[in-house]
Formats: sequence, C-alpha cells, structure tokens
Amino acid sequence: MAKVMTKDTTKDMTQGSPMKLILGFSVPLLFGFLFQQFYSMVDTVIVGRFLGVNALAGVGSTGSLNFLIIGFCMGVCNGFAIPLAHMFGAKDYSGLRRFMANGVWLSVLFSTVMTVFTTVFCRQMLTAMKTPEDIFAHAYSYIFIIFLGIPATYLYNMLSGIIRAMGDSKTPLVFLTLSSFLNIVLDLVCILVLHMGVAGAAVATVASQAVSGVLCLIYMVYKFPLLRVEKEEWRVNLPYMKTLCGMGVPMGLQYSITAIGSVILQSAVNTLGASAVASVTAAGRVSMFFCCPYDAMGSTMATYGGQNVGAKKPERLGLGIKACMKIATVYSVAAFAVLYFFGAQLASLFVDTADSQLLANARLLLVVNSTFFIPLAVINIVRFLIQGMGFGKVAILAGVCEMVARAIAGLVLVPVYGFVGVCFASPLAWIFADAFLIPAYVHLRKKLDKKDACYALG
Repeated sequence: MAKVMTKDTTKDMTQGSPMKLILGFSVPLLFGFLFQQFYSMVDTVIVGRFLGVNALAGVGSTGSLNFLIIGFCMGVCNGFAIPLAHMFGAKDYSGLRRFMANGVWLSVLFSTVMTVFTTVFCRQMLTAMKTPEDIFAHAYSYIFIIFLGIPATYLYNMLSGIIRAMGDSKTPLVFLTLSSFLNIVLDLVCILVLHMGVAGAAVATVASQAVSGVLCLIYMVYKFPLLRVEKEEWRVNLPYMKTLCGMGVPMGLQYSITAIGSVILQSAVNTLGASAVASVTAAGRVSMFFCCPYDAMGSTMATYGGQNVGAKKPERLGLGIKACMKIATVYSVAAFAVLYFFGAQLASLFVDTADSQLLANARLLLVVNSTFFIPLAVINIVRFLIQGMGFGKVAILAGVCEMVARAIAGLVLVPVYGFVGVCFASPLAWIFADAFLIPAYVHLRKKLDKKDACYALG
C-alpha cells in the first residue's frame, strides 16, 4: 500500500500566491532561527554578566571558527534536503525516502570524521587565529565542547531539513521552543550552580540542540507515515549519495569558504585587544538576532525553488524573488531604524561594564552593518534559490566573493583604519557576493528554461 501523508503536515509551494506561500513558510522558520539565536544570546548574556569581559571575549573570539565548522555542518544538511524537496515536488515518495536514508548514512560519516578532526586540532586552530593569551583558556573550553557536539548539530539540522523539504516549517519550531527554555535552565545550572565557567554555556547549547534533534526524530517516526523507510530503502546507493554530496558538500563549503574570510578578519580583530573583541561579540549577537529574517527567507527560497523546479514550474522562481524582496525591503528599513536609535542599549545587554568606548564601537558596527541589510537580503534570497534550483556548485562562488572581501578587510582595512575597518568588512562582503549572484541567477534561469524546453520537445 502506498504511503501517504495528510495535507496539513506539508505545504505544496508549486501553486498559489508566492507572497502568501513565502510568508506562511518563512514565519515559522523565522521563529526557529530566533530561538537558535536565543541559545547564543542566553549564553552570551550569562557569560558576559556573570563571568566577565574576558570570558565574553573568549567565547566571542571563537565565533568565526564556530561558523567555519558548524556552518559546514548546517550547509551540508540543508543541501541534503534539496533532492528531497525535488522528489516531493515531483511526487516521487519512494525516491524521497531513499534519498533520506542515504543522507542519514552520510551524516553519520561526516559527523564522526569532523568531530575527531576538530577536537584533535582545536588548540592549534585557536593558536593560528592569534587568540590573545588572557582569553585563550576561555576560548578553548567553549569551542572544544561545541565541537564535541557536532553529531547533535547534524542530528537536528538533518531532520529539520527533511521536514522542511516537504513544506512543514512549523514542527521544528515547536521543538526549538521547548529546547530553548531547557537551554536557559542548563545555562544557569552549569554556570551559576555547578560553576563550570564558559564550558557550562557550551554544554547547555549542545544538550539543547540534541534534545531538539531527538524530538524531531520521535515526531517523524510516529507522525509521518511517508517517511517510514522500508528495509530495502536503507541500502547504500552510490548514485544517490553522489547526488546528495553534489548538493550538500558545495552548500557546506559555501559556508566554510565564507567563514575563512571571517577567520582572517577575526584574527585581525584579536590584535586590537580584548575590548575590541568584546565589542564585536556583543554587536555580533545583536546583529545575528536581527539577521534571522534573512536566514528564514533564504531557507524558504531553497524549498520554494526545489519544489518548483521538481514540479517543472520555473516561471514561478522570478515571482518568488520579487515577493520575497518586498518583504525584505520593508524589514530592512525597520531594522536599521531600531539599531540606529537603540544599538548601544541592545549591546549593553551582553556586557556588565562602564566602558563607554566598548559600547560605542558596538553601536557603530551595528549601524554600519544595518545600512547594508538590503544587499544582505539579496544574498540570502538569490543564493538559496540557486541552491534550491540544483546549482549548488555555482553558489560556492558567492562564498568565495565573501571570503575575498573579508580577507581584504582583515589584511588591509583593519591594520589601517582599526575598528572602523572591522565595521565595513561585512558590507563589503555582501556587495562582492551580490555582484556575482545577480548575473549568475539570470544566466542559470535561462539555462533552466532551455532545459525544460528541450524536455518538453523530447
């Protein structure tokens, strides 16, 4: 008997108003990303308030390295979900389950190798980044445990990606909401009761994400008949794995390549001292919170693009971009206004300090970055749509553009202009990436239209 799924558990994005579909899909995703940032925010507030500026700087100094490794994990999982979205759009449910099973095997392999590598070479990576001696111990304690939690990162992101590929963006949000409260409790217990220092913040983050992943797994097993894989569907299939890697690895590398530039920039920031690192850390936490809508839009467009390409409806891609950009523009203006007037106050949530220069630097970074939020929106919307279309390798080049721009900022702007150079690093990266992505999308769309025309004639 064919496996079916009730309509209320999925969302078909191949028909109907793109604006309505994108809003309906992205809002639950937005709350999910907000709760993920809430993890980091709680860690940062508690560390900054109760453990001091050096502890905060130690955690913050690992940000780019964290993004380099964990970003690859997230990118791979998001890429693995794209063939599933194609299969769902094409109504090939057997193929969907086989892709899912092979994605699970690959995730186990990738998470094992990455955990071993990163934990063994953790100290060497921090040393290469010129992490200041007075915050090195804090940085090592935090990031080592985060790396130990890589399997939990794969578990949650792989399972939530599978669920989203079928149009359900609400279920992962529910589990993230529950685990976010767990994260708060664990932070307080580990840091204030058990006195584990910054290691306690890392333990709380990893444990909370693991709980989210387990809840996703339990829900999928009992509530989604479509995803119940038969014994023969669990078999390793090399062509399927090749397709998954062709989508997932480029997407992961895109994050990591981008992060290489961030590592170079972070190394330059580290030379400015603990106060500058703390300013970047506080501003970065606020900025990431305000950038969650762009992450939600990006993930939405990946699913939107995947389903419509699978359903052979490329004409809906451009409509999706226009609808999403309207949403992004309105939000960008509002976000700039909030950060312009309240940037310093928001940054002060993360540090218990009277250092006015620290807060002034944090506000400057927030204002400069928010001025360029629309170019950031273009990156997320267009790049993720390109990935959803099945051109993940092309999207890597956008990451290369960002890497080059941040490397220029770290090697040239920061040594010459100091903290002001740090402020313009991300905007420069966004502009570089957009300069590649916009013409790339136009070219790929023509290529896709030509392919569909040939298919129709054949």
